Amino acid sequence: MYVKNGTGVLKRVLLSKPQYLKAAPINEIARKWAPELDVEKMLHEHELVVKAYHDAGVETEFLEPDANRPNSVFARDFGGCVREGYILGRFREPLRFQEHTDYEQRMKELGVPVIVEVREGLFEGGDFMFLDEHTIALGMFARTDKKGFEEIKAGLAPYGYEVLPVPGPEAYLHLDMCFNLVDDHIAVAYPGALTEDFKQELAKREIEIVPVPEEAIFAHGCNLQAIGDHRVLSLARNTRVNEELRKRGMTVIELPVTEILKAGGGPHCMTFPLVRI
Repeated sequence: MYVKNGTGVLKRVLLSKPQYLKAAPINEIARKWAPELDVEKMLHEHELVVKAYHDAGVETEFLEPDANRPNSVFARDFGGCVREGYILGRFREPLRFQEHTDYEQRMKELGVPVIVEVREGLFEGGDFMFLDEHTIALGMFARTDKKGFEEIKAGLAPYGYEVLPVPGPEAYLHLDMCFNLVDDHIAVAYPGALTEDFKQELAKREIEIVPVPEEAIFAHGCNLQAIGDHRVLSLARNTRVNEELRKRGMTVIELPVTEILKAGGGPHCMTFPLVRI
């Protein structure tokens, strides 16, 4: 088994260091920053993320950085992992095309099989979100389209997964920027980004939403990483969200990450789960 759901105990992840990361203007956040970021600061921040995983008992694997794929630090986006293997996505932005090939090769080296590949549509892993062990919410914002959704739905059906479409505004980029399941029955979200159908689905599953304002989307207020046993990686600056999660019995591990965020991704974006039990 590889990844059981989105909130079980995380045991192993795939990461990539931000050595060549630029604030390329391919999303709303990165457009606000100059192209040059502080590389030393980013590398230090990434080391803190790695340390947080090790301290939590999570093994880390790496795809070596490469100047030809500067955004590979956002490891989440090349696909999505389930119990039987992983879904290989298809990027929209040419800047990210080499990630497809290199992450596919790295997953071969790690022994994780491709069980579905998106070949005609578009799909990025920031839109992939388990609701439970058999149900996956798939965002359709800026980087995953209807054809990609259909390919994933059809490809996962033989394995017993239900895939639910969650359309949303392009400006929000990915589902994980405005919605994140952080425990079995707790999510952090900007409710205004979610369709009524999806909110009804969450209510049916007794998933409580800890709400954030719209501006929190662009400050990565929802881009948290569940690591299981009621623990979550968050940003130190997410003061109110962190407090609300602690009130609900969660252990919040705060990361002083700021520079990497300027390129458009947070802890969830940086993490591709390989084993979650």
